[in-house]
Amino acid sequence: MRLLKLVPDNTNIGFVRLRYWAFGLTTLLSIVALATVLIYKLNLGVDFVGGLMIEEKFDQQPSLDKLRSAIDGLGMGEVRLQLYDDKTTVAIRLPPPKSQDKGATDAVVKQVQTKINSLYPTAKFSKQDAVSGKVSNELIWKGAAAVGLAVLGIGLFAIFRFEWQFGVSTVVAIVHDLLMTLGFFAITQFEFDLNIVAAILTIIGYSINDKIVIDDRIRENMRRYRKMEMREIIDLSVNETLPRTVMTSLTILLALGALLLFGGHVLRGFTAAMILGVFVGTYSSIYVSSSLLITLGLRADPNLEKPAAKGDYAGQAERVVPKERR
Repeated sequence: MRLLKLVPDNTNIGFVRLRYWAFGLTTLLSIVALATVLIYKLNLGVDFVGGLMIEEKFDQQPSLDKLRSAIDGLGMGEVRLQLYDDKTTVAIRLPPPKSQDKGATDAVVKQVQTKINSLYPTAKFSKQDAVSGKVSNELIWKGAAAVGLAVLGIGLFAIFRFEWQFGVSTVVAIVHDLLMTLGFFAITQFEFDLNIVAAILTIIGYSINDKIVIDDRIRENMRRYRKMEMREIIDLSVNETLPRTVMTSLTILLALGALLLFGGHVLRGFTAAMILGVFVGTYSSIYVSSSLLITLGLRADPNLEKPAAKGDYAGQAERVVPKERR
């Protein structure tokens, strides 16, 4: 049976020659993403801002102005409404009840439900979430600490596992991935809750997996080809790991595509973040993390050279490196 090959064995793409364009694009996108977050803000969920969130399911798209006016009349504070993509489900956000007792929360939900049913008799209660302001502040700090410690730990691992240049380039690439994800949520206004923090940590894990594989191959090739220029070593290493990168990304996207189509609006934000993370993580692994090693001054160490055995691929370096990149 013939094996499926998405990337030919003799693939020889010159990734490094585009590094300055990639650095410029990465810087521009990072600035735009940061500006977007500062201007449009994140649509923080109840997990982070506290309050009461009620989901209502309608037979057809309701009038948000009509709903807002009716709920405002209950005198429960500022009302925020969000219409989901299916156009029939509405998230209603209210300030937390004065009493944190479950009975007080249930009473508020019942009042809102009664008011909505007076306008839309067929509307059905879907779910509710209630988080106090104190708990939401704790969740913000814990979520930020989880992401920060993950990035720091990964950077330290890369430094001790390889060299300091690998650690710095990895942290830069991960920060780029985080900014792209935050910018995406600021633009789309998908709800940003604890599920999205879990998605971000998963994206970091996926990105670092790809980066470590490439970095490990770079280090191996640095041992093999001590006379080869660093840009050629990086191009060779990325091309050697490209089939694995493409196959892994494709299989993940197939699974996420099914989840996006059939997972419903509850998982839509999480799935969208994961799909974005696959593309952004792959890009940063190739064009940001790997190419940045040259800028940071990484060089092959002659003392790490391993003599190539007869017939070994290492002895064919001159043959596999194209003339235009020498």
